[in-house]
Formats: sequence, structure tokens, C-alpha cells
Amino acid sequence: MTTETESYLEAIAHLPAGSTLILTEVSWDEYEQLLDDLGDCYGVNIFYNQGRLEIMSPSSNHEMYADLILHIGRRTADETGSEFESRGSTTFKQKKMRKAAEPDTCFYVQNAQRIIGVERIDLKSDPPPDVVVEVDVSHDPSAKSSFYAAIGVPELWRYNESQLRIFHLVEGHYLEKPASRSFPILTAEALAQFLQQSKTQGQTAALRSFRAWLHEKMEVK
Repeated sequence: MTTETESYLEAIAHLPAGSTLILTEVSWDEYEQLLDDLGDCYGVNIFYNQGRLEIMSPSSNHEMYADLILHIGRRTADETGSEFESRGSTTFKQKKMRKAAEPDTCFYVQNAQRIIGVERIDLKSDPPPDVVVEVDVSHDPSAKSSFYAAIGVPELWRYNESQLRIFHLVEGHYLEKPASRSFPILTAEALAQFLQQSKTQGQTAALRSFRAWLHEKMEVK
């Protein structure tokens, strides 16, 4: 453990929930050493962007929204007969780009079969997630989006606690769309509605309402 990473670990230990620590001029080696020192189960979200390190300590609300979105994705897969493999906040790295990010949650649908049994996803041989979810608290969300585009993530969902937006990767750039590519039945408007409901009625009520809505939509089709 280096002196630099010792100081990073000390700062992380005192990082309040919902806050973000920004460090500059951090080398790639220092970033990777920090991940090693933190181990596999750490409670912060880290984004490395060419020497700039953003370390975010999620709030309870932040985690709640990410968890609810994941449940909605899994339920949609169950009801539509789709494959579904979640990979949470897996770290995706590109050393040549000197960039790495951990989504708030992510999952595979079209490529689910390809990553079953894969313990450590390697973008050199494994596909990126079909959907990456970000609950926006980053100081520079555009930088994260450009990284996801660069590694070929087909779809990005972004929620800012009031609005959910869905983006499709088109010719290397994200374009906002009204509905999901992986789950066409899901619209940004509907997702935002159930996330909003969870704020006042709780996750269980929101998921029940979502299941009823999903069944109704599928019967119409």
C-alpha cells in the first residue's frame, strides 16, 4: 500500500453518504492500487477519467432508486420471457483510454447467455452490459456517458430523482429515445412514474403497480 492510496482510503472512510470526493492527477497505477486495497466489497462508486478520480458515497435514496430499477428490469424479463443477468456495479476499465467506471447498476438481456458463468468480465472478450443505469449525482455525467459509448454499451438509463431518460447508442453517440431498446414495452415516462410512486408509497406498492401496468400492456398487445 502506497502513501497516496493510504490517504485515499482515509478520505473514503470519512466520506459522508451522498457526497463525492474529487481527486486530480491520480495515475492509473494509483487507481488500480486503490481498487486492490479496497477489496471486492466496498461501499463507494468510483469513476476514473484520465487522472481525475471521483469517489461517490451513495445515499440511501440513491441505492433505493437503483435497486427498484433493477427489480423492474428483472420483472420485465420474467414476464416477457427474456434472458436477464444483472452485474450491479461491476467495474469496467479501459487502460488505453485511462478511463474506468462503475454504473449504479447494469444488466444483460440480449447478451445474457454470453456472460453466464463469467466471474470477471473482460471487455477484450466479453460484451459490455446491454443496459447501464446511472442515478445522477456525478459532477460530470457527460464524461461517464462518453466512456459507456466508447466501450459500446447499447443503452443508458439516467435518473436524476425527477426525470428518467433513456438513451440508445447510435453511431457512437447516445440519442434520447422514448422507450427501451432491450425492453420496448418500457418507456421513460412509465419508469419515472413508478420511481416517483416509490417516494411516497414505498417500493412494494410501486412494484405492485408496475406489475399491474405491465400485465395490462401485454394483454393489449
